[in-house]
Amino acid sequence: MSTKTNLILDITIFTAFLVVANPALTGMTVHEWLALAFTAAIVTHLLFHWDWLVGVTKKFFKKLIHQSRLNYVVDALFFVAMTISMFSGLLISKSILSTLGIQLNAGHNWESIHKLASDASLIMLGLHFALHFKWVLTNLKRYLVSPVMRVFQRPRAGALAAQPVRIDEKH
Repeated sequence: MSTKTNLILDITIFTAFLVVANPALTGMTVHEWLALAFTAAIVTHLLFHWDWLVGVTKKFFKKLIHQSRLNYVVDALFFVAMTISMFSGLLISKSILSTLGIQLNAGHNWESIHKLASDASLIMLGLHFALHFKWVLTNLKRYLVSPVMRVFQRPRAGALAAQPVRIDEKH
């Protein structure tokens, strides 16, 4: 996967997470369906990074850069928190389960677990983002800021550029 594709996927997932994490913003029904779609996005993200995941898993207790080990631990905790959040969210769902014809009465305990896991996921996202902040800034500059800035730069000497033309009016 290209860095540009990875950046677009990461920004999309990050934005979706922030929207899903605020059900007051969307309403509960939209929150539930967006969370289900978000689950698919997370699986896609994991598949795109599968080689890294397998490689770090194999080398975790051997020779491994400390930053990779820290990323791995944060990502693993993030994955656990997200999995619990998604599972508990599905159990307490009103819209998704009723659409599927399933009626559960999961109870208050699952709502508490969902809230706790969701809060933990938000914290882990913050840590994950902080660990990748330099990569995000570098690639935002490369793929967004630099191309926009080139549009507004003056052409170099000798480069083809539009020149003003004087038009004399004859009456």
